[in-house]
This record gives sequence, C-alpha cells and structure tokens, in this order.
Amino acid sequence: MKTLLLATAFVALALTPASAAKMACTSANMAKLVAGMGGEDTPGKIAARKSMASANSDMSKGNMRGACKHYLNAEKAMAMK
Repeated sequence: MKTLLLATAFVALALTPASAAKMACTSANMAKLVAGMGGEDTPGKIAARKSMASANSDMSKGNMRGACKHYLNAEKAMAMK
C-alpha cells in the first residue's frame, strides 16, 4: 500500500507542468504574465492586475525588490481558480 501511494505521488510530481514553477522576476516574464490576463475577469485576475500595477509603480521608482514582491503576488493570484 505504501509503495502504491509513493508511486502515485511520484507520478503526480513528475507530470506537473513546468509553468507551475515560479518564474524569475524579469521584465520579459512580467510581460508574459500581463499578456495572460486577457479574457473573463475573475477575482484572481483582478488581484493580479492590482499587484502588477503596484509592481510597475515600484519599478518606476527604482525599487526592484518591491516590484518583484508584487510580481510574485500577481503570479499567486493568477494561479487561483
């Protein structure tokens, strides 16, 4: 039984998409996230847009640490269903 559970967990981890991993905080990745915000408005997309607006504001002030924090929050919000 333990072997079956272990094998199932291994298969589940092996089949998870690479996009589920956090992306690096770069302008190209931020642009990809913004491009993926099209379509129907969901609570996750609304929260992601607010986080990206804060990230853009921080980037314009030269605060990359704050911008990356908001970008990661936007990624988490987009992952919400």
